[in-house]
Amino acid sequence: MDLSRGVVAVVARGIGDQEAGISRDTLLPRDPLAVILLGPTGSGKTALSLALAERFDGEVVSCDSVAVYRGMEVGTAKPRREERARVPHHLIDVAEPDEPFTAGAYSRQARVALNEIAARRHLPIVTGGTGLYLRALTEGLFTGPERREELRERLRRSAARHGAAWLHGLVRRLDAATASRIHANDTQKLIRAIEVCLTARSPLSTLLTTEGRNRLTGFRLLRIGLSPPRAALYERLNRRCAEMFAAGLVEETRGLLARFGPAKALDALGYRQARAVLDGALSVDEASEAAQQGHRNYAKRQMTWFRREPEVHWIEGFGDETQALQEAEALIAAAGEETRR
Repeated sequence: MDLSRGVVAVVARGIGDQEAGISRDTLLPRDPLAVILLGPTGSGKTALSLALAERFDGEVVSCDSVAVYRGMEVGTAKPRREERARVPHHLIDVAEPDEPFTAGAYSRQARVALNEIAARRHLPIVTGGTGLYLRALTEGLFTGPERREELRERLRRSAARHGAAWLHGLVRRLDAATASRIHANDTQKLIRAIEVCLTARSPLSTLLTTEGRNRLTGFRLLRIGLSPPRAALYERLNRRCAEMFAAGLVEETRGLLARFGPAKALDALGYRQARAVLDGALSVDEASEAAQQGHRNYAKRQMTWFRREPEVHWIEGFGDETQALQEAEALIAAAGEETRR
């Protein structure tokens, strides 16, 4: 075969494309589309993700820090088994409640899932409300120096004696830029900031700039956010919490404690209040009311977090409403057309 003919043909075709106003970038294949469906708890993300996955041959990648745990069913509002049977789901029931499952672990496994889904020419639909997990997936995490448990324990003792404000003051002296981004009562983040500064002998804010993060590449991200009316959302959350306790949340928690002990996962909303019932600190009605308030507060924090996400197409409504589905379908269809150009 005369390869020179092929080269000449390619060059000639390239010249013709330029004359026609077609750029080289236009001719290159576009990255596959991935949808990120975000919003506060109770906003109907599950219903919308199922409808979109069925409409666009998609697979759902859960982004929920509690849904990863096996055996935690009643208090998580994770998709029911019959819902998971409708379309493939990922990152649900992948760890035991007493196994640590960090944002970094989530990011690694979710990225594998996204690439496998794209390889099958299906649409990845990342769905959930855990903002840190989502940020780890899309922006990557700063790894930094290894943990120093002895230093951490000394800092915890100091915080217990002097209060979290003492830790914040120490961070402010070591790294004022980082201190301005951390709440004075966020002991965990303050300790990590001090640990990084002392171990790396450099401010955390400097390291974040110089070392950067391992951002997600290879996908065009379409962010769709659900923003239902607050009063209606709170009403749904109140009803859902009451239904969880009626469906046996206290009994499920009792069984999980017997198997795994007081695992960190069982400090999640709903389970924390169910444990208070088992400890005799609250009645079932009091626990239900406390869980309702906790979920309302959590929804408010989620919206504050997600409002900082870039390029979100906000839909004013619940995900199980026809109008929301139509708007989301239109956004995905338009993004798909852009991918095929």
